[in-house]
Amino acid sequence: MNLRDLKYIIAIAETQRFGKAAERCFVSQPTLSGQIKKLEEELGVTIFERSNRSVEITPVGEAILIHARQMMEQADAIQQLAQTHQDPLAGPLRIGAIPTLSPYLMPLILMPLKKQHPQMKLVLSEELTDTLLERLRNHEIDAALLATPEEEQDRESLPLFDEPFWIAYPLNHPFYAKDKITLRDLDNENLLLLAEGHCLARQAMDVCHMKKRQTQGEMADLRASSLETLIQLVGAGFGITLVPALAMGGSWTTGSGVVAQRLVIADASRRISLVFRRSFPRRAALQAFAEIILDNLPNTVQRVSPGKRTKKKPRKKK
Repeated sequence: MNLRDLKYIIAIAETQRFGKAAERCFVSQPTLSGQIKKLEEELGVTIFERSNRSVEITPVGEAILIHARQMMEQADAIQQLAQTHQDPLAGPLRIGAIPTLSPYLMPLILMPLKKQHPQMKLVLSEELTDTLLERLRNHEIDAALLATPEEEQDRESLPLFDEPFWIAYPLNHPFYAKDKITLRDLDNENLLLLAEGHCLARQAMDVCHMKKRQTQGEMADLRASSLETLIQLVGAGFGITLVPALAMGGSWTTGSGVVAQRLVIADASRRISLVFRRSFPRRAALQAFAEIILDNLPNTVQRVSPGKRTKKKPRKKK
């Protein structure tokens, strides 16, 4: 067994096709298939069940896959260790970010990151929280910018900043005449929410003390998949919504027929953290990335000390 074999296992598991896995690994399909067959004979177990239509990983294969990913990460760590002897920040850093944060935060930090750490190559992916956590678990990304608490023993969180929520409403809404908008003012309003899977939807419901989504009426099915679409619905007069503070720098704030105002509600904010595996070896790169974020935030958010890493307590068994 060698690292090449582990790379083949990971590629087949992720593509579920021997042909696609061979392309990813830059070898011929017979070469890859033969090597996997040889490995299975060596170990005395079947890693993949093959048919004419699909490839399925076996239960023992799933267990082997976990170790394969860990070993490949450690092999990468050895290479990174050699690089960090010359420059601790050199090489790619794979970061994931939720879609209600990435479009507004990344324009603030990409140029400063390039100027201060030109040797660091940022590889960015934008996906929903559950997908990012799965990719983090599978060692497909190095860290993720999230707005939800972490409770896994194998991950750590580096808190970055608290982002207040603003209320967005149409220009002709009665809120326009109010100096302050409180929780009581939100009663009986049509609160537009993002689709299921967006953490912002759950956070908006928590701020407004909503136990469940609206299930009746003409507004029940209006669930946008992006914050920009949600803003357009507000501008068209379909309701109101909550907007994270960094999104106030978006183009929608001019000429959209939407007014945004700071909420006067306790705890009407979300905490953004950089979440990573405890086994990830390049802590210096994560710290440098976090410092770039903290140094380039607007005054609409509240910074959290970068030195205060939080380790979530394990969930108690009921």
